[in-house]
This record gives sequence, structure tokens and C-alpha cells, in this order.
Amino acid sequence: MNSKIIIICGDPNSINSEIIFKTWKEVSKLQKERITLIGNFQLLHDQAKKLKIKVPIKKIDSINEKNDKNFLNIIDYPLKYEKCFNVQTKHATKYVTGCLNLANKICTEKKMKGFINCPIDKKLIKKKGIHGVTEFIAKKSKIKKFSEVMMLYNKKLSVVPVTTHIKIVNISKNIKKKNLIKKISTLNFYFKKIFKYWPKIAVLGLNPHNAEYEKNSEEVKQIIPAIKHLKMKANIFGPMAADSFFNSDYKKYDVIVGMYHDQVLIPFKNLFKFDAINITLGLKYIRMSPDHGTARDIIGKNLADNQSLIKCINFLDRLK
Repeated sequence: MNSKIIIICGDPNSINSEIIFKTWKEVSKLQKERITLIGNFQLLHDQAKKLKIKVPIKKIDSINEKNDKNFLNIIDYPLKYEKCFNVQTKHATKYVTGCLNLANKICTEKKMKGFINCPIDKKLIKKKGIHGVTEFIAKKSKIKKFSEVMMLYNKKLSVVPVTTHIKIVNISKNIKKKNLIKKISTLNFYFKKIFKYWPKIAVLGLNPHNAEYEKNSEEVKQIIPAIKHLKMKANIFGPMAADSFFNSDYKKYDVIVGMYHDQVLIPFKNLFKFDAINITLGLKYIRMSPDHGTARDIIGKNLADNQSLIKCINFLDRLK
């Protein structure tokens, strides 16, 4: 298996180059030699100059080419731009999707452990049925809907939303027994595969106070039947009322499954901030990204925190 650490440079209008440069300077010598970027060489060169950061960058032709241990190595992907931190949306879209497709191709064909993508503005990849990188990669990998899992990971706790980047108005109709079974089965299998133990899983209800278990509620019709079905295969509990769960009850579990994005991501990010990574499970490889956005408001201010990217690299390095 190829031991290179693939990092997609991601959204060109972001803090990504800053966190990449900082990370390359901070990681171990062995990791530094293996980091391989997918992005635009000239853009990275121009952004380094703009940021006044000195990093030696070198183009390589493919993942098969040996990295130069004295340089930050990059597989060059074409990009049209005039201003290095203000790339037009149409060019940024073509660039970002092209880099993701290349990383997917490399990881699939070369049987790589996975790749890391730096943050990407979702408008660059948003299409019908695709609302984020998780869905984009799942579709490219021909993974069935709800069989892909977006997991936010910290060594103390992980959270998984059943629905990801969809509007609140569309959540309820996607809370179906079969969808919950697919999502939690994938989570359970891959968690065991990666961490070598079965997780203790808590499932949150959708409605306030679990809708007091009214007979027509999602809890009674969909969530409870899914949990009962999974009891034979998973160490699973719930549904739990979400309003007070993150006061202390969460500490008893390895993974919290919520019904929608903000139900679990808001408390998780309040607890752990940058001490977390975003992982996609259910693919032939592991896809990761730092647990933060493009942070355009602090571009060029040398304020970007690169710790989540370092955690991604260390996590990928530990995978067997």
C-alpha cells in the first residue's frame, strides 16, 4: 500500500494554504516527506508570497513519482485565476471537483488508506442530491444513499447526523427506519474496523421530549423500530431526549447519532472546538477533513488554526 499522505488543497479562496504551510513545518520529518498535495502549483506559490511564508514547493507528475524529501510536493492541477485569493466561482468549481475526482481515482486504483481534503465552500460542489463533500465522494464511489456516514471524531466522543446538509423542512421525511438501519450499520461496522472495538451508541430522538412517544411521531414509527432491529447487531440505546443529553449523559457513550446536522454538531463543536476531525465512513478508503470551514474573513491575517489538519494527518498515519 502506498504510504503517501494525500491532501487536497481545497477551496482556493480560503485559509487552506496557510494551514497547509504551517502544518508542513510542524509535522514530523517522516510525515513531511510523505505529504503529497493535489492542487495548483502556481496558486500555492502566489499565496505563499502573499502570506509572506517561505515554503519550498515542488511539482511532481503523479502519485507514483518519488517525493523530494526537501520540498512540499504537489501534483499540479490546472486552475485559471487572476487574483490568488479571489478566484472566480466557475474556475474554483472546476478546480475543486477535479481535485476531488483525482483523489478518489488515486485512492481507489492504488488502494490508498485515504485522503484529506482541506475545507471547501459547499456552493462549489452543490448539485441535485449533493450538499457537501461527503455526498459528493459517496456518489463518485457509487455508494447507496444513507450508506455513507459523516462522523465528527474526537478521542473522547464521536457524533453522526443521520441527515447531513439538507434544509430543516426536509429532515422529517428522511427519518425512515431503513435509512437509520443503513446509516448505523455502516457506522458500527467501520468503527469496529478502525478502532478495533464495538462502539456504545446513543440515538437521539427528532422531536422535543421524543414527542412524548405519540403514536404518529417519528420516534414511535421510525426510530424505535430501527433501534429494535439493530439491537441484535449493535450496542445501541435510545431514543434519548436531545435537549439535556449533552449536559453529562454523552460521557457514557462512544458515538451519538442525531437526526440532523445541527442537533449533534453544535454541542460537539462547543465541547471540542478544533480538537476534532471530519471522517467519511462507508467508502473503500477513509476521507477526512479538518473540522472547520474556509474562514475567508481571516485570510492573510496569520490567525488560522491548523491543529485539526495535523490531527487528520496523525489519524490517517495510524490507520492499518
